[in-house]
Amino acid sequence: MKNKTRATAKRASSGARVAIVRARWNQDVTAALERGAIERGTANGASLDLFEVAGSFELPAAVALLADSGRYDAIIPIGCLVRGETPHFDVLANAVARGLLDLSITYPIAIPFGVLTCDTVEQAMERAGGTEGNKGAEAMDAALELVALRQAVARSARSSPARSRAASRSTR
Repeated sequence: MKNKTRATAKRASSGARVAIVRARWNQDVTAALERGAIERGTANGASLDLFEVAGSFELPAAVALLADSGRYDAIIPIGCLVRGETPHFDVLANAVARGLLDLSITYPIAIPFGVLTCDTVEQAMERAGGTEGNKGAEAMDAALELVALRQAVARSARSSPARSRAASRSTR
């Protein structure tokens, strides 16, 4: 049996290139989430670029644009949706979640889910540095952990003798 290696954020090589895309809607919450992500990324040696969009609905489009650039190892979307009195919340929450999920399995980069979907602003603030921690920092952890996993897989593929032999046969 092989040893399991946990690909933690601390195992990601220093200098991971990370974009943070923050929605301005519910700005008090999203700014706090962004601060948490920045602090965690900086502590782990990540190189950070910051971007803003109007609201959470615009996050998938912005993430796709940044992913197409090929400049980033990870892109962290940060947003906050708070339930109101109409179905608008459900429509937006589903659309944003689905859009980000589709991008995360389409692009070979880390795209965690950094969008809060809460019933009240108070719940959101508790998750943006209050008693529930900072979900922005947790999104950065998740992103860096995926970057570390990708790096470990790439190293393993480069050092695999079977893969090297197969590659040399295919070039003959």
